[in-house]
Amino acid sequence: MSAQLPKTKGIHHTKGEPLVWLTAMGLTIGLVMVASLLLVIISQGVGVFWPKRVTRFVLPDESGKRIEVDGVVVKRQLKTAEAGKAPIEEIQIYTGNREVYSLAFRYLDVHRITSESLPADALLIERLENGNAIGTPISLKTGSSTGLPAEDPSFRSGLAKAIEEASARRSAIDHLEKHVIGRNAAEISELEVRAKSAAPDRQQALEADIATLKTRYQELAAEAKRLRKVQNEQSLEYRLASGETRTVAIGSIIDHHYPNQLGFLSRFGRFCENLWNFVSERPREANTEGGIFPAIFGTFVMTLLMSLLVAPFGVLAAIYLREYAKQGPIVRMVRIAVNNLAGVPSIVFGVFGLGFFVYFVGGSIDRAFFSQCLPNPTVGTGGIGWAAMTLALMTLPVVIVATEEAVVAVPRGAREGSLACGASKWQTIQRIVLPAAVPGILTGMILAMARGAGEVAPLMLVGVVKLAPSLPLDLEYPFFHLNQKFMHLGFHIYDLGFQSPDSEAARPMVFATTLFLILLVIVLNLGAILLRERLRRRFATAAF
Repeated sequence: MSAQLPKTKGIHHTKGEPLVWLTAMGLTIGLVMVASLLLVIISQGVGVFWPKRVTRFVLPDESGKRIEVDGVVVKRQLKTAEAGKAPIEEIQIYTGNREVYSLAFRYLDVHRITSESLPADALLIERLENGNAIGTPISLKTGSSTGLPAEDPSFRSGLAKAIEEASARRSAIDHLEKHVIGRNAAEISELEVRAKSAAPDRQQALEADIATLKTRYQELAAEAKRLRKVQNEQSLEYRLASGETRTVAIGSIIDHHYPNQLGFLSRFGRFCENLWNFVSERPREANTEGGIFPAIFGTFVMTLLMSLLVAPFGVLAAIYLREYAKQGPIVRMVRIAVNNLAGVPSIVFGVFGLGFFVYFVGGSIDRAFFSQCLPNPTVGTGGIGWAAMTLALMTLPVVIVATEEAVVAVPRGAREGSLACGASKWQTIQRIVLPAAVPGILTGMILAMARGAGEVAPLMLVGVVKLAPSLPLDLEYPFFHLNQKFMHLGFHIYDLGFQSPDSEAARPMVFATTLFLILLVIVLNLGAILLRERLRRRFATAAF
């Protein structure tokens, strides 16, 4: 007979299941919150680039006179009414023409609107200043001549050609002023500094070279002035919905299109073009217009440089604490200090970076090697190098803790087998422990990159700026300028949301920039994750 298990009274196999379901519910709530946040950011961020139609609203003004307003519908909402009255529905429209209406947005009460229409000839003009303009084209003028009327069949091709030529001249002016003239001015400044401490005979030669460069500077400045004058020779005359006539120089027009004449494929093409321009262009109009390429580039370079700085120091510190340091009260205190550093507010690291890296280290380098340039600092000022070092110091505890945990997880038998075969301790660490711990080390690097890429507070003190004139990496010697100011996506979001003069115009840009910051962090983390998985498969035998 087979033995039967005794029945146990009072024990239920479902005991504890409510707690299991509670944890599952917590996980579900967390995932729903993250998904909802991403959905809001994606919907609001992507919607910025989709071309919207221009609607003409007809309504009476305060005196009862009939007025017409052209604008792009942004949103509909209920306006808070007085006590005892029903809320009033209103719509927010983007009217553009900031120089005419003072603000680019306007609210209209729905019950006051008498009619709505989509004018086929409505033209949306993207400009360098004052935001977009919305109106009906009248003519393309050259100087004071009547020019080409909008009714002419060749008007659209003529306008497109004029804008294309103006864009080419704008690129030439930009290259001339920021590269050729900028390089000339930098050479003049360098020679003037060298002339201060040069011998008398050498000083005369330097002054002659400076005079030649200044003459060249005047010629280049005159050429830039001539090109700018040509930019303003042609202009586009257009009419607002109110009947007022306005004129915009062709040189200040970036792009144009007729939004109410676009089909789905044309709108999708315009969407892709807007998306590319946002990623590839520089910001303008107090960062409320244009693109975010300098901010993307600065964030990527700063995060990559931070990772290259924090990895060796964090790994070496963890190996010493775990493998070489004698375990005792001092080591325990160091570990407690490292763990506490992980909870220090980031602004504290920013203050330390400003005081130690910028003022002390950078100031010492200036006094030792660039004394002839003082009081203007060369290295003792905020830059992308000091910012990367500050964030590397901030994320160092994360890498140290992750590396220690990864080193401890390596099986003891693998170490003893290596030592038994005659390998030294360092050879064992180098060839057995570190390869097996690389996945765990990269996990710490992923966490460090994710935190470093999104930090803003310390960067505001050690190098980030609202608008950087040039990139920290270019083709000019020494190619990588560690002492140069840079732009950052996180600070760009802060500037748009809290420092913009037109908060309504900046709100869509906030969502779009946030979306690209999340995408950049995902790309950086995904690259580290793929590398970690590849190394894990490669060194899988190290765990046996």
